[in-house]
Amino acid sequence: MKNYGIIKNSKLSVWYSKNQLRVSGLVAAGSPNLFADLADTNPVQTQYGDFHFSGGHRLWHAPEAMPRSYVPDKFELSIIESANQVILETPFEPITNIRKKMTLELDPERARLKITHTLFNDGLWPVRLAPWAITQLRIGGTAILPLNIGKQDASGLLPNRSLSLWSYTDLKDSRLTILNDVILFKALPIDQAFKIGTFDRAGWLAYLIDGIVFKKSFDVVEGPEYPDAGCNAEIFGYGNFVELESLAGFSNLEPGHTVSHVEVWEVGSAQELLPERIIKLLG
Repeated sequence: MKNYGIIKNSKLSVWYSKNQLRVSGLVAAGSPNLFADLADTNPVQTQYGDFHFSGGHRLWHAPEAMPRSYVPDKFELSIIESANQVILETPFEPITNIRKKMTLELDPERARLKITHTLFNDGLWPVRLAPWAITQLRIGGTAILPLNIGKQDASGLLPNRSLSLWSYTDLKDSRLTILNDVILFKALPIDQAFKIGTFDRAGWLAYLIDGIVFKKSFDVVEGPEYPDAGCNAEIFGYGNFVELESLAGFSNLEPGHTVSHVEVWEVGSAQELLPERIIKLLG
């Protein structure tokens, strides 16, 4: 475990890599790791080298593009550790000129973790991007993405929700259930890619597996343009993992400037973390 560190309390253990910007493990007391382990997955090959997913939680910047999104990211990190906090920072990346940092702050008593994702523009010109926080979880559970059902205007004449679909998204996929107020996706070992996204005004996504809920919450900021035709939350599933993804709005990041995106993670029971109606849907 020399390439990994850990911060923990009595309810939650958080593992992080020391040679790749990843939160590699999230373990509730008495339970297995919630995250997918993709160490043996074939890498994505680019002209800059191989990109390894590895599993767990990573920081990207939208929009997704080949090869920019898949620039290899295995290298020694700058790490500052304290009792309940760790700061992980990548070195300068000459291909994209974007440096990344994740600050992990574990609540001393609760199964709650705050992650601040920060992007630095180390280049000489502005870059249009959006912070993109991606969590890869092991299969066997159900991903939950709430949909807005409130009115967008007083008279209810304007649309109140939209979906983004990818070329490989099949709305007849047996793993998918779309209801008026929620999207449910069963994470099964099926080698068919699936992705769906929306502007999530509830400000959270969740995953229920083995009676445990992982919930990630984020601020909902109206106004900026968002990636992927207006998405701040997405689900992606393929093979032996499922992703919960949150995105900030686009910004024109000036040289020497930073932009941040914060998630708050909670781990607990469905009764603690989910609305009653969704609990009933999940059985």
